[in-house]
Amino acid sequence: MAPSIHMDGFDSVYEQWEQILPDCFTNNIFVTPWWQQIWWRHFGGGSELRVISVQDGDTVLGIAPLALRDGGMTFLGDTDLFDYHDFLVRKGSETAFYAALWDHVATMEWDTFELRSIPEGSPTLTHLPRVAEEKGFTVDVQQEDVAPVARLPSTWDDYLAGLKKKDRHELRRKLRRLETQQQSRQDECVDPENLLGCMEDFFRLFRASGSDKREFMTPPRERFFLDVARELAERGQFRLSFLKVDDVRVAACINFDYSGSYLLYNSGYDPVYASLSVGLLNKALSIKDAIENGRKCFYFLRGPERYKYDLGGTDRTISRLVIRR
Repeated sequence: MAPSIHMDGFDSVYEQWEQILPDCFTNNIFVTPWWQQIWWRHFGGGSELRVISVQDGDTVLGIAPLALRDGGMTFLGDTDLFDYHDFLVRKGSETAFYAALWDHVATMEWDTFELRSIPEGSPTLTHLPRVAEEKGFTVDVQQEDVAPVARLPSTWDDYLAGLKKKDRHELRRKLRRLETQQQSRQDECVDPENLLGCMEDFFRLFRASGSDKREFMTPPRERFFLDVARELAERGQFRLSFLKVDDVRVAACINFDYSGSYLLYNSGYDPVYASLSVGLLNKALSIKDAIENGRKCFYFLRGPERYKYDLGGTDRTISRLVIRR
């Protein structure tokens, strides 16, 4: 019996979505139903929601969170706020899921089917092109960006030993220089009750970091950040880390603590303290925190910024897949 297709909203598929996540190749904060629902609430206007679930009897094989806008079908969310996208597919169900999904999607009205930010190794990059080409569609897959990742050992000393010699020397030198300040420490803001004040300081430091960040943090994006912070803090998955010098917050970064890893989402620092490398050290001390909490990976997310490699990141690609009629 062929799998069945169901067109769902968030509420009807939310519980099943959560349940299959741990058994999917792609399982990160950006493909959770709570993240995508928050984005849809803020930015979904003008698009038509298409959440498609593929089921074999009572078993959900996978979920496709899609949106239709201006004749194009896409994943939910834009690359300005999402670092990864993908379908949610139970391991071992890929062949049945992609065949059934594409049979259905091919009957829908769209001109371009564009999928962004698909992580390296995703079954979407192998299965979907094959089934689409078999149906006579044109498929183009290209590398879109890199998203460096650092594998974490069990101790901070082992992490330092694993860095390149120059990078290890520089990081230790900068840490020693920071220690010469009268008072310097890294603090975390994770308590939902104190979150608003912490986020105000984060926005201040984020905007101070440069004109590009000031332009990025529009009022709608700020409201999105606040809702994400509230939701993930309640779930125990939000880590807002501040580096303080003389009791002043001088650098901040948002990390998501999810599925055994930290994901570095956004950061900022006060340029007045740039000589102390507070932005870099804030991130390095977040890695130390991840190690001490037993996490296995630190995801630097999208972009090839130099500091990611200085702190031990190695490239993993993300790809763009476009299918045309």
